[in-house]
Amino acid sequence: MSGKADPRTAGKGTAPRPRGTRLDRGRGVLGPALELVHTGRAPTRAVLTAQLGVTRATAGAVAAELEALGLIRVDARPGAAAGSQGRPSHRLAVAEDGPVVLAAQVHADGYRAALVGLGGRIVATAPGCETVDADPAKVLSSVVEAGAGLLRATGRRCVGAGLAVPSAVAEPDGLALNPLHLAWPAGAPVRRIFTECVRAAGIPGPAFAGNDVNLAALAEHRHGAGRGARDLLCVATGHRGVGGALVLDGRLHTGSSGLALEVGHLTVNPEGRPCHCGSRGCLDVEADPLALLTAAGRDPGPEVSLLSQAEDLVRRHYDDPSVRAATETLIDRLGLGLAGLVNILNPDRIILGGLHRTLLEADPDRLHAVIADRSLWGGQSGGVPVLPCTLDHNSLVGAAELAWQPVLDDPLAALG
Repeated sequence: MSGKADPRTAGKGTAPRPRGTRLDRGRGVLGPALELVHTGRAPTRAVLTAQLGVTRATAGAVAAELEALGLIRVDARPGAAAGSQGRPSHRLAVAEDGPVVLAAQVHADGYRAALVGLGGRIVATAPGCETVDADPAKVLSSVVEAGAGLLRATGRRCVGAGLAVPSAVAEPDGLALNPLHLAWPAGAPVRRIFTECVRAAGIPGPAFAGNDVNLAALAEHRHGAGRGARDLLCVATGHRGVGGALVLDGRLHTGSSGLALEVGHLTVNPEGRPCHCGSRGCLDVEADPLALLTAAGRDPGPEVSLLSQAEDLVRRHYDDPSVRAATETLIDRLGLGLAGLVNILNPDRIILGGLHRTLLEADPDRLHAVIADRSLWGGQSGGVPVLPCTLDHNSLVGAAELAWQPVLDDPLAALG
């Protein structure tokens, strides 16, 4: 103690020291408050107050600060619902003209860039490219430049960038260990390359990279079919291969080094096709678009992505006996893999993306029956719910979630 008099209490005897402002007391919940609005779990100030466990006045100060940062909008004059009593609560929503992040996705049949705002809302997208060079630096430079063009055209403030790739991404170095369908070298330092491209383009904020299915699961958990699940299993096949992800107690589970849930290498047909991993009959080669086209006796065409060809075949030609038989075969293989995962992970919800969503829509009863027959708890309480993913471009939205996370953690620090 310096012994120096406090000017706020000088001459006031033993009067108590003034308490901090409501915002001072609520500053620690700015991040949680923003996340509640971001994920749609706090549509009004009354709900925000209850979720945060603070006073109404503190919740109001927090909401006002988030609005001053340009992150949310507070509607002070909402219309009262018919038959409601009491004063209606202020409505909260993400700011439609607020900051954005750059989201990028690379897959076997191309790449795409987008600007994504809070709430998982895609603000603008650049035309997708269908050619993926074997040099990751060329690809990432092109996709970042496309994103930079969107920022110039829209004039939006950018606070970060995220990248989704079809490979396990090892931590802490951000290495793409198995980008098999991209012809990239194993262990490509995609996070470092992406960060360098972002900096070279003059885009502010931190840059991140992650596995595309992990990021799809994160997006669906916050904004889509996985919202409200505690332990969520996501399995999806995009253009090639099969991936999986797990959200445990609301957080993405990536294991000790980012490599958890490589579900594509579960064996579901011991006498099946050779897999890139050296085994045979893995889910990766038995339940992806190429497997469906091959089983149905169709030659893949070069003009349209494998995913589009496979989904079109199921949706438009399911009455064809060869297509129905191929679809049932893939459903059985997928169900076998899901049953094993249910036995190990005990999720409270499964969501399926890509072609797997189409298989579920084609014959949900068959898939549920296979899972119930092969899983330990499948017949009890109706088994685990299996739902289709609901977000368009969920890996892109998930890449954006990576970039939004520092803002959700500490809005004041992230936005300066």
